[in-house]
Amino acid sequence: MSNSSKGDSSQTANGQKCVCPSVLELGPRKRLTTQGPLVHCGCHFGQAVHAFCNVLMLLTNGIILLSEGGSDTLESLTVDKRKEFMAFQELLRVVPGLELQLVASSEEEVIEIGELIQKGINGAHADDTKGMKGTIIDWITLKGQSLSPHIPCNMKSGRGFNHECTGALLCPAGLDWTNIQTRTKLMNGEIQVPGNQWLVFFYADYTYDLEDPWNGLLCSGLLVSAYKHIFTSPSSVDQEPKATHSGNVCIHGMHCVTKVSIVYVAMQTCFSLTSAQVFSHTDLITDSEQFYSSIMELLDNSNKSNEVDQLITWWNRQIFPLYTASEQLPSKNSALARICQKRVEYKELHDADNDL
Repeated sequence: MSNSSKGDSSQTANGQKCVCPSVLELGPRKRLTTQGPLVHCGCHFGQAVHAFCNVLMLLTNGIILLSEGGSDTLESLTVDKRKEFMAFQELLRVVPGLELQLVASSEEEVIEIGELIQKGINGAHADDTKGMKGTIIDWITLKGQSLSPHIPCNMKSGRGFNHECTGALLCPAGLDWTNIQTRTKLMNGEIQVPGNQWLVFFYADYTYDLEDPWNGLLCSGLLVSAYKHIFTSPSSVDQEPKATHSGNVCIHGMHCVTKVSIVYVAMQTCFSLTSAQVFSHTDLITDSEQFYSSIMELLDNSNKSNEVDQLITWWNRQIFPLYTASEQLPSKNSALARICQKRVEYKELHDADNDL
């Protein structure tokens, strides 16, 4: 028997030589199949922090601001630059160790970091678009019934204003979808719907209150289903979670809903209902970037802070069943209350002994 540091060789069925490497050799390098941490964090950043973002520019400008004093220079920045730096700070929070990594990186390495995070953002958009494409048809179909005409789950051509059901949901708030002339103009494009024209499906029970436009805004059941599908798990939409993998909420430690995540879900829902084939921020059918920016502008408006706070609280209660906006004291006769009482009594006794 001969020993060789190169390992043993054998013949395959087609006559090719197959080398079995020695256990003392590293062997051929295998391609990584797991998602890298930067890509992984980029997914969450694009869903819950900022949907449309040039990551490389964000990193470049953020590094410059950090070198100039960071948060100490915020007062001298324009509103847009301040928002940009806040997004950069949130990115540093989302990606553990990123600030130190950026400081120690060369220009080429910063570019690579930006590309990986951007890959995560784009990948999340693509995955959510694909996942929502078929599922949303089930959500808008009443139980025990079917849509007429039928909308295939894997096709987009029969959606948008081409269909009674999706058309009614995509109808701009304030217009009457049941009006034949309005419907015809929406279908043939005579009425164009810009991104800042909000849609009926935004509202609870798909009902728009002309006298109180805030009433039910961004509180529809369809949006809640979409949020659960993207952030908790697809099975949680049916109130009976059966997922075998942790959802985004668990993986990224989300304890409350973010404004961006609500708007992101609304944007994905809108695209799923339309006949647009490819998700793009420059798409003229959905006008996604204007759609996103107009809602974010409202939610960031300081004059609407009370309404926004109430909206976020409402959303937290839909997504996090145990969420409470106020501190809860333990029940009077509970074990926890008794433990707290005993702790106080012990502390008082201990303090009294020390005073002697």
